[in-house]
Amino acid sequence: MITETKKDIRSLSLKDLRKFFTENQDKAFRGNQVYQWLWQKGIHDFDGMTNLSKSTRTLLQNNFVINHIDIDLQQKSLDGTIKNTVKLHDNLVIESVLIPTSSRTTACVSSQVGCSLDCKFCATAKIKRMRNLNADEIYDQVVAMDKQSRLYFDRPLSNIVFMGMGEPLTNYKNLINAIDKITNPEAFGMSPSRITVSTSGIPKMIIKMANDQVRFGLAVSLHSARQNVRDQLMPLAEKFPLQELAEAIQYWYSKTSKPVTYEYIVWKGINDQDEDIKALVDFCKISPSKVNLIEYNPIGDEEFLQAEKDRIEAYETALELNRISVTVRRSRGKDIDAACGQLANKALHDGCPGLAVLPGAVR
Repeated sequence: MITETKKDIRSLSLKDLRKFFTENQDKAFRGNQVYQWLWQKGIHDFDGMTNLSKSTRTLLQNNFVINHIDIDLQQKSLDGTIKNTVKLHDNLVIESVLIPTSSRTTACVSSQVGCSLDCKFCATAKIKRMRNLNADEIYDQVVAMDKQSRLYFDRPLSNIVFMGMGEPLTNYKNLINAIDKITNPEAFGMSPSRITVSTSGIPKMIIKMANDQVRFGLAVSLHSARQNVRDQLMPLAEKFPLQELAEAIQYWYSKTSKPVTYEYIVWKGINDQDEDIKALVDFCKISPSKVNLIEYNPIGDEEFLQAEKDRIEAYETALELNRISVTVRRSRGKDIDAACGQLANKALHDGCPGLAVLPGAVR
């Protein structure tokens, strides 16, 4: 049986695959074999499914395609960070970053092409949201960076953070489907405790994750615990006030017993005053939490400048005095386009060699 339009086979569940084979007078377990090739071995070509007969592979080729990502360009930093420009099957571009340390390698994964949240300090905000990534496109980024980790650092990928392009919680269904595959022992097989989803802070979706009993970690891009300051940095904050966010985080902890991580950049003249520090300390007390103070990676906007060292230290001291766990995260990949969205922006505006130019771009 040949369908008129070929469907991406990775949009099918295991149950769907088994049903397809029984409907085509074959054994249901063929579906399990194909599922293993697709998700555990990461095969992108039906001919590579060597334990299937030629007639079975032809059946698959006649009915399905395997849409997949391609690493279009790599930038490697002196500190080992690898930034990938990733081309999708429809020639749109996203980014993925592999961040090594002495003990681990972390994949920073994108969930959307562009972003609609318009955070003023983020390079991705300069690219309008074009579409959500499918679950397989999210999964492929993880597989690709696992291969890079093994190739360049001689160890498997150890951690995943959804802190790349896009707001993960506005692509919730595909995000969860991808994480299900990533944590499935019959697919990628990573422990959910090694996965963190970072959000700009959408209260109703944080509550939904808690009710869904997800097993991964939660990070919130906070950047200010003063409503008027956060409103200026992140227009989303006007729609979802800090009080609602705080209540959602309290609910998250009550359901999951997992402390939230606050991602917090300190900028000169924006959120580096004593009142900013006090507001963060007070906000952290609403629920068990830890804070990552992140060194800013400039995106060419003079409005946002890294705060002075003494102000970062003031934050660190205040948090520690209040027994709030704090880590200062140094910027990685300073010598490459490491801020989220920078490399894709180059594709959009400059037409960099090796990069697909996004639709609508003018060279």
